[in-house]
Amino acid sequence: MHRGHRRHRVVAAVAAVVALSLALAGCAVPEQVTVEVPPQVERTLPEETVQQLQSAVEHAMAAAGASGAIVGVWAPWSGSWVAGLGTQSPTDGAEVTADMRFRAARITRPMVCDVLFDVAAAGTVSLDDSVSDYVPGVPDLSDVTLRQLCDGTAGLGSYGGILTPLWLSNPTRVWDPRELASYGIGQAQDVQPGTAYSSSDAGYVLLGLALERATNNSLSALVAEHVTNPLGLDATVLPAASDTAVADDGPVLHGHHSLPGEGGELNCTEPLDITELSASVGYADAGIVSDIDDLGHYVQALAAGALDPEELDRFDDPKPVYNGAPTWYTADGGAVLAGPLVGQFGSVPGYAVSAWSDPNSGLTVAVVLNNSVTSGNIAAYLAWELAAIASKAPPASGESLPEAGLPWTAQQQHETVAKLAVCPIPSAEPQQ
Repeated sequence: MHRGHRRHRVVAAVAAVVALSLALAGCAVPEQVTVEVPPQVERTLPEETVQQLQSAVEHAMAAAGASGAIVGVWAPWSGSWVAGLGTQSPTDGAEVTADMRFRAARITRPMVCDVLFDVAAAGTVSLDDSVSDYVPGVPDLSDVTLRQLCDGTAGLGSYGGILTPLWLSNPTRVWDPRELASYGIGQAQDVQPGTAYSSSDAGYVLLGLALERATNNSLSALVAEHVTNPLGLDATVLPAASDTAVADDGPVLHGHHSLPGEGGELNCTEPLDITELSASVGYADAGIVSDIDDLGHYVQALAAGALDPEELDRFDDPKPVYNGAPTWYTADGGAVLAGPLVGQFGSVPGYAVSAWSDPNSGLTVAVVLNNSVTSGNIAAYLAWELAAIASKAPPASGESLPEAGLPWTAQQQHETVAKLAVCPIPSAEPQQ
């Protein structure tokens, strides 16, 4: 599928003011990048659409054992809906608000790839360089390239399933990235690098280490320089490994993980509060902290190719997400491609996150659930359900309804969420 990529654009008026201010202060001037998407109608989505969206979110919250959620839906031809739903925990009645920050899980992956592509365009590294050139002592990976780490085609396994119990029992422990990667390398798959996709957290950790070594800079600083500053993502940061708080200032969404109770059944009413967690657990795979507005803006930039160097065709060689996956479900360039949508999904202890955007229509959805027990799967299907609902939102005066082209219906995704439910779902009318 052809995907049109927009390139760097300088916001002349704003950049001039910022440049003058920074120049007077003796600071470096970051390039300001815009994202070329259809103009957003400045109004709330129609009431009927919002009701359908809210019903879908509440259904998924119940299925995932989440007491709270934050959601953003932007349909440029019709309007937007950004809201916090539910409470901080089943026992804490404090309302969730849309401005709360949270750990953004695998949204980190395409951001780290953004850094790779920019650093490669500057000649600091080559996409075809071996990871062994920058991360010495890694066994049997001399034939794995930096591009393959980004694409998820290095043939490496994952450590998340192995280490999650340790993270939950000792959340403030600081983990060395090499130790994390070693668990994933030990789960390596018997495939030739470059031939198949596998969702490997270890691969992105190795990529982060390689970028730090190649640039002699921290990954936090690299993400700020190449991603968050150019896009003006003021609420988005990759924290230092020793940080345990989600954010030092501003409101925070509390994160939870449900554990088995008596008799082995999942305790959905008293989940473990895992908000305080060492940022080292996420690092280059799932370390980013953000809010819903920044998440929506970033995924629009990702889909539109706003940060991609001119010569890069980021999604030129997509691979099926799994063997036998539908032809519309592939992965490349640190992102997942679902029909016309580009995005990413996944979990980090406390949160399940999913964000997607269509570069042609501008349709964008982002959601976070404050329970990670479903590993991000329900968040993904919820986001696709929201996209299907929003794709049919009636156009505002003077606008026209774009052709969605989604290879699924809202009802199909609603039913999938129900099938994946780990906690009881209250009886409700089926989603239309």
